[in-house]
Order: sequence, then C-alpha cells, then structure tokens
Amino acid sequence: MTKIQRIIVPDLPKPVSHYCHVTRAGPHVWVAGVVGTAPDGSIPADVVAQFDIAIATMDKCLKAAGAGPEHVVKVQVFMTDITERPKINPRRIAYFGDNLPASTLVEVKGLVDPRMKVEIECQAYVE
Repeated sequence: MTKIQRIIVPDLPKPVSHYCHVTRAGPHVWVAGVVGTAPDGSIPADVVAQFDIAIATMDKCLKAAGAGPEHVVKVQVFMTDITERPKINPRRIAYFGDNLPASTLVEVKGLVDPRMKVEIECQAYVE
C-alpha cells in the first residue's frame, strides 16, 4: 500500500482551512492552491507581485515533497482578470523553462480574499 504524506511546509503560513500545503502518494505530488500573500500577511496590489509570491510558494511546496518545476505535469492558474495573463506569462516561462506542463487557465469571479488576483495549483510526478 502506498504511503500518503500530508505535508505542512514549516516556513509557510498555516493553511486557512482544513487542508495541507502539499500531498505526496508514491510518485504523485499535489500542491494545494497558493496565492500571492507575502510572508508578513500583506497582499500586493499588483498581479505580477502576487504571481511571484505564489510561484515561490508553490516551489517551496514542491521541494518539501522532493519535486521541482521539472516534475510538474499539470498546472492550473486562476485569475480574476484574464486580460492580465501577458503580465505573468514571462514569470511563468522563467520558472518552468523547457519543462512545459499541461496547463489550464481560468478566469474566476473572485478568490478567498477580494484583493487576490491569482491562484496557482499543480500536480507533479517524481520517480
């Protein structure tokens, strides 16, 4: 039977609800949705700043499960204003490089805090 690891990343804020930051079952890794909240609890007004924080948080979660961007097989991005996609795309390219994951981008009416503009989640596979 595959052992399931439910990981709370020590240097990240505790989840605001009943979930963990990242789960690993065998070679499969799931990172919960992450947003652009700074370590001090502030939320930048700019979508690029929020995305940078979110992608860095996602990276910490992946690393806590023994993974990195090269292991991501699927990424989902939720934005409150899809017209801002060109602003974050260069950051996304910089993070994933040649490791192109399958992807979904969805515009949503809102996120858990009305100041939030972007949320990211992903799945990875690590042998």
